[in-house]
Amino acid sequence: MKAPRIWPIAVGVGLGVGLGLGTLWLAPRWGLLPSVEERQASRYVRQVLDLVSQQYVDPEAARLDRLSREALKGAVRSLDPHSEFLEAKAFHQLEEDIASQFGGIGVQVEMRKGRVIVVAPINGTPSDRAGVRRGDEIVRIYGERLAKPTIDAVVSPLRGRPSTQVAVTFARESEEREFTLSLVREVIKTESVQNVELLSEGIGYVQITQFAERTGEEFAAALENLQSKGARALVLDLRNNPGGLLDAAVEVASPFFKPGERIVHTQGRTVSDYAEYTAKAGSVRWSGPTLVLINAGSASAAEIVAGALKDTGRGLVLGERSFGKGSVQSILHLRSGEGLRLTTARYFTPSGVTLHERGVEPDLELVLTEEEDDSVRLQRLRRDMSDPAEFKERFGVDLLPDRQLAAALEVVKALVRWEGAP
Repeated sequence: MKAPRIWPIAVGVGLGVGLGLGTLWLAPRWGLLPSVEERQASRYVRQVLDLVSQQYVDPEAARLDRLSREALKGAVRSLDPHSEFLEAKAFHQLEEDIASQFGGIGVQVEMRKGRVIVVAPINGTPSDRAGVRRGDEIVRIYGERLAKPTIDAVVSPLRGRPSTQVAVTFARESEEREFTLSLVREVIKTESVQNVELLSEGIGYVQITQFAERTGEEFAAALENLQSKGARALVLDLRNNPGGLLDAAVEVASPFFKPGERIVHTQGRTVSDYAEYTAKAGSVRWSGPTLVLINAGSASAAEIVAGALKDTGRGLVLGERSFGKGSVQSILHLRSGEGLRLTTARYFTPSGVTLHERGVEPDLELVLTEEEDDSVRLQRLRRDMSDPAEFKERFGVDLLPDRQLAAALEVVKALVRWEGAP
């Protein structure tokens, strides 16, 4: 009577062992277990890290957790210049930059002869409301005097969680006094669409400094503003724009295309890793003459916009060949607040042209000298400094004319006149 009970148990055990062995045999083929090559590589890395950790002269510098993170940084950095492993603080900073907002007091600062000087308070921020002025020097934070300060050493403690306080002491040279303000941090939203102007003969000008989460919204508002003022043509300045979010580039390009038209497509490591990005429907459309300004500092998302407009004949491109960063980086979250910025695809213009390591070639080439480029870049950053002597004394370069912008305006004026000709 006992045998019937034992038999199914034995069969079950036999089947379990057989299935287990079969699973182990199939697992490498299904990708359930690491391959022999992967196991050998990881074992070797572990052996080297252990050896360094146990025998390096400075045990603190050779802590295993520190060595592991440095090894990860080096491994990811070796892939390409745009991929990196980011520890928690750096990853949080990246997310803030992408969001184009952070907790802070709202001041733009610069180093000037070893001192941290306020360039300007941002309108509507705690610093602006507290009466901080251009030219004020930051001399203490939390009562501690700044000795040999750097921008990072000052900006880092000024940033923080919204609704928290920071005590900042300023020196105001014009009044020969120091004063301390207790400022409550707020979420500071920075604008990536700047210097929106209607120039002569109905030519609109828009500068985009980066492509962040709110750039598409800001650009649509700028375009609508210019249209309400009677703009007939547009100069879009993407010089020294390092790029940013792919979605933001698509949003900026959308007003120039019909809804559903292809702006860019990306291709990853496999055939299935294909994605097409098309123009989005929106309240703002633009069909007037358009010219895009680019230079060697225009990269990534800036090249997507310039490349799409040139590729489809929606706009002319003037300046110099762009940087040539035709790759897409994905932001991947890891444990403990760390993360990866990893190249996962390359992008292509509407007609299938890759810009990776090639860049956008301008329709009209006009290359500035190094001195001109520095002067123009600084002028665009510091529009408050228009006095040639002050500019020269502050930056060490002359206040030179922007030949690229001047040429762009002449070309666009000609296009407006040609379109208006009978």
